[in-house]
Amino acid sequence: MPTLPAATAARTRAASARRLFVVTVLGFASGLPLALTGQALQAWLSMDGIDIATIGFLSLVGLPYTFKFLWAPLMDRFELLPQLGRRRGWLVATQLALALTLWALAATSPQHSLQVFALLAVAVAFVSASQDVVIDAYRTDLLHASERGLGSSLNVLGYRLAMIVSGGIALIWTDPTQGGGWTWGEVYRVMAWLMAGSAVFSLLALPPLAPTGGARSVARHDVVGFLAVLAAVALGYALTQRFGGAIARVLLSPWLEHSTLPAALRARWVDLATLLLGIAFTLPLAAWAARKARFETLLSGLANYFAQPGATGFLVFIVLYKLGDAFAGSLMTPFLLQAMTYSPAEVGVVNKIIGLWLTIGGALLGGALMLKLGLWRALLAFGVLQMVSNVGFWWLASAGKGQLGGLTIPAFDIGIVQLAHDTPVDGGLLLAIAAENIASGMGTAAFVAFLMALCNQRFTATQFAMLSAFASVGRVWVGPLAGVLAEAIGWPTFFVVSTVLAAPALLMLWWMRAPMRALEPERLK
Repeated sequence: MPTLPAATAARTRAASARRLFVVTVLGFASGLPLALTGQALQAWLSMDGIDIATIGFLSLVGLPYTFKFLWAPLMDRFELLPQLGRRRGWLVATQLALALTLWALAATSPQHSLQVFALLAVAVAFVSASQDVVIDAYRTDLLHASERGLGSSLNVLGYRLAMIVSGGIALIWTDPTQGGGWTWGEVYRVMAWLMAGSAVFSLLALPPLAPTGGARSVARHDVVGFLAVLAAVALGYALTQRFGGAIARVLLSPWLEHSTLPAALRARWVDLATLLLGIAFTLPLAAWAARKARFETLLSGLANYFAQPGATGFLVFIVLYKLGDAFAGSLMTPFLLQAMTYSPAEVGVVNKIIGLWLTIGGALLGGALMLKLGLWRALLAFGVLQMVSNVGFWWLASAGKGQLGGLTIPAFDIGIVQLAHDTPVDGGLLLAIAAENIASGMGTAAFVAFLMALCNQRFTATQFAMLSAFASVGRVWVGPLAGVLAEAIGWPTFFVVSTVLAAPALLMLWWMRAPMRALEPERLK
């Protein structure tokens, strides 16, 4: 019979293993809908013949990911299903809502109903962003400080496994010659069933959290505050629609009048300027509305965050750290399918399956190295690797395919996915994807651990939502600019720009090394 200390240690290890397993599964639930409003959605649009600039602008369906901190306070303040706890009730509800919205999107054609399709995709992104708010808060509250490095790596593992399913395997399913020839509607219905299964897991398997009391505020103030912010955003959108285009045309007219760009591309630049003007007007208006309506949980959570040293600098760094990666990856699927003319099966196998497995390997390696390097040195080393990895896509766009030979993946059928014929894989594509995904996985592991270290448990949902919203700025907002630039300057120059955009974060990281190191456990400083 084990001694009492031995039995206690065994229970502690079992509890830790359970927490890490749950984090992995929730990472899968988080990653599945993200690909379905990102890379998989781009593949659907590309294979339906939608032009690159339009696809770039449709990346804005991910806007809810950048504004989720506006409704995250409601998830800190209220218990949707009190019997399930503050986090689990919201999680089950958002996952069931995801299943329903994905089913609706599956029944809509982008060729025949592009506006309805885009609105449904925004709805999926909104519910997905809401799920992420709860998952991020639950993970941050659940994991002990010593588990955050490994926990963030396992979160990336689950996240990337989901993207293999909704990105790589889905592309193979839709290949008419190599895979099953599925329609994208059929693919999205399968993903809806997977989200329903995630809701069952969340209902039955999640460990309860110790009560923290949550954020203390007047419930009516929070509801009225949220409605006021929502009204401010709606007003900002309406005024942008009414006046933004005219103002943008006036501002850009000196440049556009002397430009040789075609009319369609000029219109895209005007659209982009209109979008930026709308953001510049709407965000201050929403902040004013939150203060006037006393949106207490939002204001208290933000005040608590900004009270820590280096808070503003951290936000700028969060935007910049993944900016080069986001720019390079914003139109990766159209680049590979349309510009490089790789087949859907080849892109699915290399970019979405092999590449994502390499990302998982990079994340696990990054988590292991963080135990020795600490947070600041890991962010710096992995950030340099992320920047250098973008050079591979510049080389691929400049040299073209077939420069390094390749290999052939034999036909297979494992039930859930098959290749009907042997599939050639370009060596240059494989090299570029491998370098980018390993570096990205390592950087993501360190980055998620950094975000968790910044959060106060009383306001986890609000603060992590704000931080991750800033982190998603690059991924969401560069899409329209990327689409316009890719057509205007060509793909090789486009990837040079993406490499240069990674440098400011590294300079800022060096400048902020003291407050960064203050976030690390004492033994790693």
